[in-house]
Amino acid sequence: MDAETGPAAPQDQWKSYCRTISLLAFQSFGVVYGDLSTSPLYVYKSAFSGRLNNYRDETTIFGLFSLIFWTLTLLPLLKYVIIVLNADDNGEGGTFALYSLLCRHAKFSLLPNQQSADEELSTYYQPGVGGIISSPLKRFLEKHRKLRTCLLLFVLFGACMVIGDGVFTPAISVLSAISGLKDPGPGGIPDGWVVFIACIVLVGLFALQHRGTHRVAFMFAPIVVVWLLSIGVIGLYNIIHWNHRIFLALSPHYVIKFFKMTGKDGWLSLGGVLLAITGTEAMFADLGHFTAASIRLAFVGAIYPCLVLQYMGQAAFLSRNMSAVEDSFYQSVPRSLFWPVFVIATLAAVVGSQSIISATFSIVKQCLSLGCFPRVKVVHTSRWIHGQIYIPEINWILMVLCLAVTLGFRDTTVIGNAYGLACIVVMFVTTWLMALVIIFVWQKNILLALLFVVAFGSIEVVYLSAAVTKVPQGGWAPIVFAFVFMLVMYVWHYGSRRKYLFDLQNKVSMKWILTLGPSLGIVRVPGIGLIYTELVTGVPSIFSHFVTNLPAFHQVLVFVCVKSVPVPFVPEDERYLIGRIGPREYRMYRCIVRYGYKDVQKDDENFENHLVMSIAKFIQMEAEEAASSGSYESSEGRMAVIHTEDTTGTGLVMRDSNNEASGTSLTRSSRSETLRSLQSIYEQESGSLSRRRRVRFEIAEEERIDPQVRDELADLLDAKEAGVTYIIGHSYVKARKNSNFLKTFAIDYAYSFLRKNCRGPAVALHIPHISLVEVGMIYYV
Repeated sequence: MDAETGPAAPQDQWKSYCRTISLLAFQSFGVVYGDLSTSPLYVYKSAFSGRLNNYRDETTIFGLFSLIFWTLTLLPLLKYVIIVLNADDNGEGGTFALYSLLCRHAKFSLLPNQQSADEELSTYYQPGVGGIISSPLKRFLEKHRKLRTCLLLFVLFGACMVIGDGVFTPAISVLSAISGLKDPGPGGIPDGWVVFIACIVLVGLFALQHRGTHRVAFMFAPIVVVWLLSIGVIGLYNIIHWNHRIFLALSPHYVIKFFKMTGKDGWLSLGGVLLAITGTEAMFADLGHFTAASIRLAFVGAIYPCLVLQYMGQAAFLSRNMSAVEDSFYQSVPRSLFWPVFVIATLAAVVGSQSIISATFSIVKQCLSLGCFPRVKVVHTSRWIHGQIYIPEINWILMVLCLAVTLGFRDTTVIGNAYGLACIVVMFVTTWLMALVIIFVWQKNILLALLFVVAFGSIEVVYLSAAVTKVPQGGWAPIVFAFVFMLVMYVWHYGSRRKYLFDLQNKVSMKWILTLGPSLGIVRVPGIGLIYTELVTGVPSIFSHFVTNLPAFHQVLVFVCVKSVPVPFVPEDERYLIGRIGPREYRMYRCIVRYGYKDVQKDDENFENHLVMSIAKFIQMEAEEAASSGSYESSEGRMAVIHTEDTTGTGLVMRDSNNEASGTSLTRSSRSETLRSLQSIYEQESGSLSRRRRVRFEIAEEERIDPQVRDELADLLDAKEAGVTYIIGHSYVKARKNSNFLKTFAIDYAYSFLRKNCRGPAVALHIPHISLVEVGMIYYV
């Protein structure tokens, strides 16, 4: 029997893998490729909208198709599918994923509270990549802080252009789809009604987003699949029916002939050709929603061949019908199929906006986790795939901006100018970041990185130069949006960093704490006090502020730091770092909780239990190491990774007390009757908290534990039974009086406004309000 099941196991795993990849590839049609697949609706029309309209001949048509074909082949296929998708950050894509990769393999990061222990995470370095190799270029970039700041601004600019795409893509997709209602003839509706209906559809589209990428993908994917099959078959029909000589245009020779004939007019038409590859960046930015294999399978197996057939078929049709340039797509559709294709095209164009909306959510989540965006609510919409998220605030901001663009421009040509500029800028940013990844992450020769930049950057520069000429005709909009979003990101990053540096420079000295003695000069009352801080070393100034203003404090103090690490996710067994502050009798500990930018920071109902078990395990580990060395001195400053899933070695037994009466607890709670009554009422009103698992801890009697360790564990359990209080700083950040005008405006007005209008730290950290104590402090930075 074993002999039969042995070989079958890998085969079953392979079948399961293939099913998963196929399912994700199918879903990617509705999320990733909606925009890219609808480009044939307007590419030829946009390309001929300028002075290229004066060159209506077969050679120009052939040259234009050859240009579209090689652009599709070199940028989406060769650059993204074959090369860029390999630069995923443990499954996550986008400009910030590339930046986080660089920050881990070189000291480019401007993020606070980073420590050497982070480098020991199993997800910190890419598999197969050795240790960090020093080089003159690397040392030069690490040495100059201004260059690292410029790199961050460059990344933020690219991220903001992706967010700009999230504004223009729904606007142009929906408006172009609804504009088809006025095409059939005299029965068409006026422009005002077209814009009004487009706005209604936009509101409905954004209202669907809360259902999650998973559900939206299943709703939209069949539409895109039918659309792709339709345009592929129609393109093949047009090639056979009108001009099969179009296959000759696959030769790049026709691109050279095109530019020789059209000159500057051909260069200006590149703004229209650029629309053939809009949506390409979504393949990389949406990588966290799917997998690289599924995105490659969908593109190579369906997207690329269907698009090539469609563009080739349109070119074959235009070579025999030059007057149909203004509406080449619908004119090339056989009359009997016009209305079915029109309906599918309208639905597919609406779907096209989904890809960039999902990518925008991913980008904002990465910015948020890396300290470059104000705190917003992140909803994980899939129980199985953590990368699929929904951000309500960003969703409604995008909707308002989309409506403003639609009502303001009211013209797909002008919106297309803005959209094309935003897309090519994002591609250009990705090219330069990829060059740095090739050097510092993949550790390849710098000549290979230069070859990558020259090969793809030169193509993108040509398109970018053509798109810049459209700035007066709508191209200014993405620049303005990017500037506003980048200003918000940089002000938040700057203010947060200044606040952290203030805490770092005003830490409480250990000498002062030692002079207070084990009681800290105040009454130590039963309970655990969790003091939240951004510091990973030392004691924050908020502690001295609290001690000097209150006559009592908890018998067990834990300084908790919840920090982001520039990795996609942190394994559960490596999340907690536990250490001790001061001598053993002070009962002061430090807990660092590490999250990656892809991790789910949800309301963990077992956090307090995990914390107690982790501290108990640390106490045991410390005692065992002290016993082996023959000294029982506490190892202050040492941090240890504690595996929260493994409860062995803690010296504690955790028992479920849900069904036990409260009076049977071994340690009597010191909470007052009033406080316990309030806690009971709060838990009844809060559905999630009422389902918390109630547990109590006991010291394992059968284990032989050192008396001092037993006393420390007993104090920890007494404190846990008495209750846990969360202490967090309610900070007011002000610029110093001698600060210049820019700094004063950034801190006192811009950063203050963002802090007041974003989610509070207590909400973001999922701290229960019934146990929360906020301490007010003013930071002069």
